[in-house]
Amino acid sequence: MTTASPAPALVVTGATGRLGGRVARRLAERGVPQRLLVRSPGRAPKLPGATVAAADFGDREAVVRGLTGAETVLMVSASESADRLALHRTFVDAAAEAGVRHLVYVSFCGAAPDATFTLARDHFHTEGHIRARGPAYTFLRDNLYADFVPHFVGEDGVIRGPAGQGRAAFVAQDDIADAAVTVLTRPDDHAGAVYDLTGPESLTLEEAAATLSETLGRTITYHPETIEEAYTSRAPYNAPRWQLDAWVSTYTAIASGDLSQVTQSIPHLTDHPATPLAEVLRTARQS
Repeated sequence: MTTASPAPALVVTGATGRLGGRVARRLAERGVPQRLLVRSPGRAPKLPGATVAAADFGDREAVVRGLTGAETVLMVSASESADRLALHRTFVDAAAEAGVRHLVYVSFCGAAPDATFTLARDHFHTEGHIRARGPAYTFLRDNLYADFVPHFVGEDGVIRGPAGQGRAAFVAQDDIADAAVTVLTRPDDHAGAVYDLTGPESLTLEEAAATLSETLGRTITYHPETIEEAYTSRAPYNAPRWQLDAWVSTYTAIASGDLSQVTQSIPHLTDHPATPLAEVLRTARQS
């Protein structure tokens, strides 16, 4: 007579994405059983020791089913949307109903009700809802992703935005994933902790452009727009107002200094130095 294996006590959301996928692969490499909670099971990575459950953040009943039996959950924030905060609240409520003991939430540096970066306000309110619902928590507040810096560059080789001479401590997604694995495998050691995850240096966009130029082998420059110019230059995309505000406030958050602080959270959690932007870019080119 065979006995069914117990359901994994660890659940990872967002495993079909860049960050959640990195975390899931690292856990699998360490032989940690996990359940991958995804919207599209067919896109879930096939990993040893991993099972797959289907749920959308907004489907409370499906999330409850997917989280039942879980003790620790990595909640990768939902894709940017007008209703993201509502989706987060539904997910947190479902996690509480399912009896989840510990939520590890991927948040954003400077999360506050009046944060310059508009989407950081959603993260603040999500954090508050997690606290209110009562599970143990750990918040991983990421700086801007170093991996996405090339996407700031227009087709003409220019980064445009109202960042002035402000700085950002761009953080590598690989480093965030390493930090998340540390927390997920020893959650009790990190209960109640809030970690600002940053790279090892704080760069202006002019300095980031110089790093891109050296790494990519073509000239990249930075043009500091005014806020009015930023909205005008992005108007042809016909994006909704909330999205325009998010795009522009990414740069004004840099200008305001909200993203300039360098912390030691990555070395503390991973036992290795945080990865500089240049190294992130070189690795991406080689892969």
